Amino acid sequence: MAYPRQPVFAPNGAVATSQPLAAAAGLAVLRRGGNAVDAALATAIALTVVQPGSNDIGGDLFAIVWDGQRLHGLNGSGRSPAALTRDAVLAATGGRGAEPTGAHGGAQATGAAMPARGWLSVTVPGAPAGWRDLHDRFGALPFADLFTDAIGYAEHGFPVSPNVAASWDRAVRQHAELVGQEYAEWGRVFTVDGGRAPRAGERWRNPDAAGTLRRIAASGSAAFYTGEIAELLAGYAARTGGLLSGADLAKHESSWVDPIRAAYRGHEVWELPPNGQGVAALLALNILDGVDLAAMSPDERLHWQIEATKLGFADAHAYVADPDRVTVPTAELLTPEYAAARRSLVTSSAGTPAPGDPAKGGTVYLCATDASGMMVSLIQSNYLGFGSYVVPSGLGFGLQNRAAGFSLDPAHPNVVAPGKRPFHTIIPGFLTRDGEPVGPFGVMGGHMQPQGHVQVISSTVDAGLGPQAALDHPRWYWHADRSVLVEPALLADESGRDAVRRLRSRGHEITVEAEPSAFGYGQAIWRLPDGGYVAGSEPRADGCAIGY
Repeated sequence: MAYPRQPVFAPNGAVATSQPLAAAAGLAVLRRGGNAVDAALATAIALTVVQPGSNDIGGDLFAIVWDGQRLHGLNGSGRSPAALTRDAVLAATGGRGAEPTGAHGGAQATGAAMPARGWLSVTVPGAPAGWRDLHDRFGALPFADLFTDAIGYAEHGFPVSPNVAASWDRAVRQHAELVGQEYAEWGRVFTVDGGRAPRAGERWRNPDAAGTLRRIAASGSAAFYTGEIAELLAGYAARTGGLLSGADLAKHESSWVDPIRAAYRGHEVWELPPNGQGVAALLALNILDGVDLAAMSPDERLHWQIEATKLGFADAHAYVADPDRVTVPTAELLTPEYAAARRSLVTSSAGTPAPGDPAKGGTVYLCATDASGMMVSLIQSNYLGFGSYVVPSGLGFGLQNRAAGFSLDPAHPNVVAPGKRPFHTIIPGFLTRDGEPVGPFGVMGGHMQPQGHVQVISSTVDAGLGPQAALDHPRWYWHADRSVLVEPALLADESGRDAVRRLRSRGHEITVEAEPSAFGYGQAIWRLPDGGYVAGSEPRADGCAIGY
C-alpha cells in the first residue's frame, strides 16, 4: 500500500514547494535571519534552475503577502511586445492563426488560436522584476544573498529529481518537432549527449544561467530590463525573427494590487484580480457556499463541485483580460446576487458550458512563513512546459509563451494587442478566518488551478482536513464539456466506486487517469493556534515541506 505523507510541524517558519533543493534554499535563508519574503524569493530563484521545465528566469510570477497586518498582492506578469498585433499574428500564420492547442483566454470565434511556441507566443518576462519589487517592499537580507543556492546549482550542477526528469523527457520529444532557428539554442542548453533529457539522479549544469543570475543579483534586476541582458535578449530576437525589443523590456513594471475574496463558511478565500483566473475559483466557491455539501451523498457533493467549477470557468473565459485595457466586471461577478443566479443553473445532470479547451500548464507554486507571522503565497511559471522553447543565445534561460493565452477573436476583451497582459492561468491563494490569517496555499497546473483551489478549500473547511491530508485527497479534473478525469484513488473503496457510477448516470463522462500531473501540484502552510505552523506538500511531485 502507499503511505500518505505526514504533515510537517515547525515552531518558527516553514517552506513548501515542488522541488526539495529549492525548499532547502528557502529554509537556509530563514535560518540566516531572512523573513518569509526572502525565503520565498530564494526558493523561487532556485526553482528556475532545478525545475526549468515548469518555470524559468524568462517567466512571470504572482504573489500574495500577509505582512502581519494585512494582505498585499503583486501582479508580476509581463505585457506583449509593441509589435505583437492581431494582424501580425495572422500575417505570420497565413491568415489562419494556429491550430487550437488548448491554450485559452476566451472563445475563439475564428476557430484559430494564438501560436503556442516560438516568438509569437513570447511576452515580456516579469519574474526578475517581481523578485526585485517583493524584496524592495518586504525583504530583510541583501537581494544578492537570495541567489546563492540558485547560482551554485547552475554553476556546479545538481542531480535531477524524478518527476522533473520525466517531464523533461517529454519536452525533448516536443522540441524535436519544432522547426526554426529560434529553437536551436534550447537544444544546446537543455539537452545532453547529443539531444536527450537528463535522467533522474543525473547531474545537470547550466553555467549560462549562473551568469545571468549573477547579473540580475548584482543589478537589482536592472540588467534584465535596461542593461546587458536586455541588450542580448533584444539582439537575439532581432536576429531570429522575434518581436520583443529593448523598448518593450524597458517599459515593464509590476503592479501592486488588492486581493479579491469570497466568503466560504466562516472563512475568506483570497485570490488576485484579473488578468489571472483566480476569479474562477471564487465564483465556484460563492456558488458552493449556498449549498450544504456536508449533507449530500458523495456523488451529489462531487457533482455540485464540478458544476460550480464549470460555471466559474465560463465567466472567467468570457470576461478575464488585462484590466488596464478593458473593464473587467470583477466586483459584479462576486456579488451574492450573482452567485445565487448562477447557483440556480445547477441541475441534477451534468451541464455543458462553453469555455475554450483548457491546457495543462508548466508552473511552480511555493509558500513560506516566518516567526514574525509573515506569510507568502507565490506562483511562478513559463506556462506550457519549457514555455516558447526560445532560449536567447548565451543566457541559459527560456522565455515564457504567455501570449498563447490571448484570443484572436477581435470582439473578445482578451484579444491580442500590443502592450497588453494576456489571460493568465497562475494564481496564488490565501485563506483567512474572520480576518485572521490561516495561511497560504496553491495548486499549480494550468486549467487545474482553480479546480485545485476549490478542492483543497473544500477538503480543509468542509472536511476538516489538515494541509497534508487535503493535498493527499483524491482529485478530479474537469477537462471540457462533460469530460471529467478522476484519480484511481477515488475508486479505492466501494463508496468512491459508487460515487463514480452515479456521476456517470448524471451525464458526466468519467475517465480514470493514472498520470498524476493531470491533477496539479499543490502546497499549503497553516498557522497553528498556539504559534508555529503545519505544512503540507504535494504527494504527486518531487517536493517537500520543511521547517525549523
